[in-house]
Amino acid sequence: MKYLLYGANGYTAKLIIEEALRRQHDIILAGRSKDKILAVARQYDLPYRIFNLDGATKTFINDVDAVLNAAGPFAKTAEPLVKACLASGTHYLDITGEVEVFETLKQYHDQAKEKDMMILPGIGFDVIPTDCLAVYLKEQMPDATHLQLAFTSENSVMSHGTAITAVSKLGENGLTRENGVLKEVRIAHKHMEVDFGEVKRIVGTIPWGDVSTAYTSTGIPNIEVYTAMPASTIRMMKLSWLINPILRTSWVKSLAKKWVNKNLTGPDEEQNQKGFALLYGKVCNNHNEIVARLKCPEVYRFTALASCEIMDKVLKSKIKVGYQTPATTYGWQFINEIEGCRFYEI
Repeated sequence: MKYLLYGANGYTAKLIIEEALRRQHDIILAGRSKDKILAVARQYDLPYRIFNLDGATKTFINDVDAVLNAAGPFAKTAEPLVKACLASGTHYLDITGEVEVFETLKQYHDQAKEKDMMILPGIGFDVIPTDCLAVYLKEQMPDATHLQLAFTSENSVMSHGTAITAVSKLGENGLTRENGVLKEVRIAHKHMEVDFGEVKRIVGTIPWGDVSTAYTSTGIPNIEVYTAMPASTIRMMKLSWLINPILRTSWVKSLAKKWVNKNLTGPDEEQNQKGFALLYGKVCNNHNEIVARLKCPEVYRFTALASCEIMDKVLKSKIKVGYQTPATTYGWQFINEIEGCRFYEI
């Protein structure tokens, strides 16, 4: 059995390729830029395909068992690939963390079930650790009404692809879930100090994928997600709504993209090995609360390890048809299968 990796020239994709080769996966590289994909294919001595996400996409994937999409922003690539996968009966997976992508792909659940195929987005750091943490906490408190999730990435930096996705979201509001409904709020509209066990960090709210996926996985109606950021950044983000119309202009986004292209690549090898992520989760009802913490490898290394671990299962036909989240498919215990993860309750 084999799968196709779309967007194979990106920073995270190369980490996935190296882990896939270590596991002896049968993998085909793909993307829209012939020069970039050919260079990666030659580097790793792997077969490749060049195609844009148009009406002919089905012809490039109908002989593979699954597609792993690593090409962000996923708001542009996920739905066209899912439609092609539905047409060919091919399992679809990706490493997105974009809320609108999760919400869009949910709509294809019934079609995927009819095709006996799985749609499983978010199989990287976005959102496996937080999804598993959320489901674990839900098990501890089945009647939880509120869920808070927070994370910090230590000794690492942002990749080019992540930054480009962030640029595409400039000027947009944040998101939380209130009483089961997604609600637009200002970025970092709430902040607090979180004890992650090894460090304490100031965190602010962000529109992380779990405001969609954790609701699917747990049914908890009120969900907030936070990430660590300097207090000065929180103050700036709280005021960003004043200039959101400017931030949304193509001129500003073009300038930001040029800066990213010039300055960002991703963590170096030492940061991949020494960096780590810490996660915090809390559920509560009207009477009690439960807190749990989780430690994982550096976020991009985690994505490579976790996505390939899931592809191991998919290639062995260990799937669940329809739209899924990581924890609805493989349970919260899946986090224990990822090298370097440590789960503990306080």
